[in-house]
Amino acid sequence: MTAYQTDRLASAIETAQSCYMPLSDVERERYRAKIKSLLKSQDAVLVAHYYTDPDIQALADETGGCVADSLEMARFGRDHSASTLIVAGVRFMGETAKILSPEKTVLMPTLAAECSLDLSCPIDAFSAFCDQHADRTVVVYANTSAAVKARADWVVTSSIAVKLIEHLKASGEKILWAPDRHLGHYLQQSTDADLLLWDGACIVHEEFKAQGIRDLKKVYPEAAVLVHPESPEPVIALADAVGSTSQLIESAAQMPNETFIVATDGGIFYKMQQRCPQKTFLKAPTAGEGATCKSCAHCPWMALNQLDLMAKSLAERNNEIQVPEAIIPAARRPLDRMLAFARTLK
Repeated sequence: MTAYQTDRLASAIETAQSCYMPLSDVERERYRAKIKSLLKSQDAVLVAHYYTDPDIQALADETGGCVADSLEMARFGRDHSASTLIVAGVRFMGETAKILSPEKTVLMPTLAAECSLDLSCPIDAFSAFCDQHADRTVVVYANTSAAVKARADWVVTSSIAVKLIEHLKASGEKILWAPDRHLGHYLQQSTDADLLLWDGACIVHEEFKAQGIRDLKKVYPEAAVLVHPESPEPVIALADAVGSTSQLIESAAQMPNETFIVATDGGIFYKMQQRCPQKTFLKAPTAGEGATCKSCAHCPWMALNQLDLMAKSLAERNNEIQVPEAIIPAARRPLDRMLAFARTLK
């Protein structure tokens, strides 16, 4: 990243961490009841990511909403009959919902919920990079802005990334990949495709350390290691299973191990424990011995999705996601391509 991008990211992290305000048990229950009432009265549905607070995930389950990875969030929001979507996650998820359902109102608990991958890939610099390599098919991760998606040929999530890159390789295409370099390197290793990588990374997954996992394995030798492919290569090399959030949850359910070391955002533990109540899940170590991590295995922006802010957003109809009408058609094309390709894999 450039010095400007690094400074912007540091400022955003500081803002996110300073805005987080834990609620009391009484406040939590009051806001949960209020949100349930508002969802019903406003023809709204809650779409939440696995990395959000367990209270929010439970609320989505209880109200007929969706708790999922970004691919299923996109599908659910597009196909649901509700006229209002409230998206608990980070901004690109809200933008994706609006692009796929421009006729719907898309709200978020806060518009301050950014994503380090999105921030690492500003449209002007990325567009210039694409122009310099115009012979390549542009594939971008879902963790990008609407403007970056509009510049791409394909959008992809981690759950279908390997399959899509294999498909493009079989067609003889050279690929420009953005923004996550770790996921890009994993795709190179998995497919042997010709990928030119943008230099971005997730602040959560980049902090996992291979030595910390090796040390934890000495204490729990029977534990299986589950790793998200946004993690660095030495961490991925230790994995018993590598995959998206939904794939890691499925791996935990299917593998015989009783204990798991999990290298992804700690918000996933709610669904893992729900799916496998008899199993034990441990956070993979972050930042290294004696260091101070930025996220400690939890995205600071995901933490901004709080019940009080969600209730306020629904009551006041604020924090509405807006995507310029001029770029919606261009941004929707690669998203529709992604969803159509995903259907072929079922």
